[in-house]
Amino acid sequence: MGNVYSGVVRASLYPDFTWVGLAGMSLSGVCVTAVESRPAGVIGTSQSPSRRPVGARVMAFVALTKPRIIELLLITTVPVMFLAQQGVPDLGLVLLTCLGGYLSAGGANALNMYIDRDIDALMDRTSQRPLVTGMVSPRECLAFGIGLAIASTLLFGLTVNWLSAWLALGALLFYVVVYTMILKRRTSQNIVWGGIAGCMPVLIGWSAVTDSLSWAPVVLFLVMFFWTPPHYWPLSMKVREDYARVGVPMLPVIASNKVVARQIVIYSWVMVAVSLLLTPLGYTGWFYTTVALAAGGWWLWEAHSLQNRAKAEAEGGKLKEMRLFHWSITYVSLLFVAVAVRSTRR
Repeated sequence: MGNVYSGVVRASLYPDFTWVGLAGMSLSGVCVTAVESRPAGVIGTSQSPSRRPVGARVMAFVALTKPRIIELLLITTVPVMFLAQQGVPDLGLVLLTCLGGYLSAGGANALNMYIDRDIDALMDRTSQRPLVTGMVSPRECLAFGIGLAIASTLLFGLTVNWLSAWLALGALLFYVVVYTMILKRRTSQNIVWGGIAGCMPVLIGWSAVTDSLSWAPVVLFLVMFFWTPPHYWPLSMKVREDYARVGVPMLPVIASNKVVARQIVIYSWVMVAVSLLLTPLGYTGWFYTTVALAAGGWWLWEAHSLQNRAKAEAEGGKLKEMRLFHWSITYVSLLFVAVAVRSTRR
């Protein structure tokens, strides 16, 4: 695989998020760091993790949970609680649900890093993860991930309800076992089916309030299911070489940009159509519908623009694939904020 040399600049998987009012999120720059000089595939340094500065060690364990990704998961949890309550839910319940969700997703992310530590050491964008730098040992990471999984399940079961606990545990196991261990390194459909784990927060948010499920969270689950591939594939197009280097068959690795862009357009149309089902089912009104149409229309414009740029790429045009990735985060924020606003107006 060659060597990873110092001075190689990498962009983190998810750029830093900053809130923009209630409208969603924008991107405020990309985290750029230098990769430590180290033969590819060699994890850590000669210094024992326990001898590292305490503050740095604490931040390393926080990094294992991938907090920036979890922010996005919470965006889809809290508004659904408003919808389930048909108003403002109990603040204590919201906090407990968010804490349980953070612990569950954090545990899944830590276990993901434990399993993927071999390829993380070979990829530019993951070269500064705690297990690669040696800030956290594999044994510590494994224990940390399992501990968070147990803590989140007990927290949900004892303070919220056991339906939410089992849904959260199911999402964790699906992400770790089905996506990370089975799908990720075997099929280009990895992110399609593996994304199911990221759709579970909408079910958890609803069940936390009602201790049951209904068609509304199922519809929003499907919105997130069809949102995930066109959200992630543009990023995969950007870091294609990273995935190719370690043999992970993300769709952009094995297919041309024109094929990937066409798939993005197909998933985008289905996603927007599904998002409009909440209104005829009687869960939302004109406000949500207006936001869903406007935000969805802009998404489709960006998706088709990406497809056109992919077709023109052979003639020297720039793909600008990250435009859709950036918009996808704002889109899901707008859509779910509209769900919450509508619920408080009833």
